Amino acid sequence: MTELPDLTAVELVAHYRAKTLSPVEVTEAVLHRIEAREPELHALYAYDPSGALDEAKASEGRWASGEPLGPIDGVPLTLKENIATRGTPVPLGTAATALTPAAEDAPAAARVRESGGVLLAKTTMPDYGMLTSGLSSFHETARNPWLTSASPGGSSAGAGAAAAAGYGPLHVGTDIGGSIRLPAGWCGLTGLKPSFGRVPVDPPFLGRVAGPMTRTVADTALLMSVLSAPDERDHLSLPPADLDWSSLDSSPDGLRIGLHLDPGVGLPVDPATRDAVTAAARAFEAAGAIVEPVEPFLTREMLDGLDVFWRTRAWSDMAALPAERRAKVLPYIADWAAGGAEVSGVDAYCGFAQIDAISVAALRATSAFDFVLSPACPVAAPPAEWASPTNDPARPFEHIAFTVPYNMSGQPAVSVNCGYTDDGRPIGLQIAGRRFDDVGVLRAAAAYERLRGPQRPWPIG
Repeated sequence: MTELPDLTAVELVAHYRAKTLSPVEVTEAVLHRIEAREPELHALYAYDPSGALDEAKASEGRWASGEPLGPIDGVPLTLKENIATRGTPVPLGTAATALTPAAEDAPAAARVRESGGVLLAKTTMPDYGMLTSGLSSFHETARNPWLTSASPGGSSAGAGAAAAAGYGPLHVGTDIGGSIRLPAGWCGLTGLKPSFGRVPVDPPFLGRVAGPMTRTVADTALLMSVLSAPDERDHLSLPPADLDWSSLDSSPDGLRIGLHLDPGVGLPVDPATRDAVTAAARAFEAAGAIVEPVEPFLTREMLDGLDVFWRTRAWSDMAALPAERRAKVLPYIADWAAGGAEVSGVDAYCGFAQIDAISVAALRATSAFDFVLSPACPVAAPPAEWASPTNDPARPFEHIAFTVPYNMSGQPAVSVNCGYTDDGRPIGLQIAGRRFDDVGVLRAAAAYERLRGPQRPWPIG
């Protein structure tokens, strides 16, 4: 029998509606799971068990009277630490931040509260969200439940660990270069980077999105039905759209699918990852899809230019800090950001211009396909103590060559599990789609869920 913390959100809502489970008993079971695993995983910030139980009791009353607030009423969930919640400081993963309570909920937090979600905690992240790691100068190092000596990925590090360990079914991360898909891949999850602007964020920024991290495609779709509601604070958001998030049944038959195994720059794809992604492509092909290769389209100039721009942006933030606070930044991030201190205005602009260059290249390379399959990351999870797969601030983005193009182009992309290394670390398959086709991407991911068959048991302890 499935333990209560491991039931999906879709299952929980069905139980609440049938009055066969209550939000209180589910929340209590999830809190027991957290108490058992959190001393090892370090996934949570601002953990509030009493507040969660109060919200669960209120939800129980609403379900008893047949008046749930929304699609996720009573479902336990977490939000990434950088998604503001009223009254809670937002450290941005770094000890350099002044701990001032947030004045209001960010859009994602507001939407889940309006829908009756039970907020358990925020989830940990690395300094300024600029690492594929759980390392942080503020939080303890987050670890991967599948192999605790390994990284859960990042920057949505705690969210990945929490979802894999069963801290409830719904988790919200953010992604500007792969920060949802990379930890989803390394933690065996479904992690969606929506189309740019599909989920309002505050503050908005080029390439930045918020999105679900869950164990199933259906739960990701359910959470998207809540998160994608409009919010006027995001001036870059898409117009409101009435999308059928629950319509996930489709056949791969006749789809044109690209197989992208060489991004053109960055780390080479390791053999286990290549084999797993290729096997996924063959499964689509056997189901009737037409699979063709995608040629490399990312260049060294593009990736390095983006690095220069992001370093300069990071340095502009850090340089404004008092010296005593700046000294608290994680040394890896401080070293990386310092590379932006002497960048000229022309070089900073040239780096910024690579955002458009990457976007155009991605859209042109993928235009012939309904969907493109690739690794979420070319390598499996490195040691938990490493800041990135290279662990070198001079080469910080060699692992994001498959993910970052879709942040720049605005295309939706999801990571789903497609296999495991010999020592049990999950491998993520990225499925990218056409601009604005978020539902189509989730349908392709759901089709792959059916094709891949049963998965290994979740690492619940």
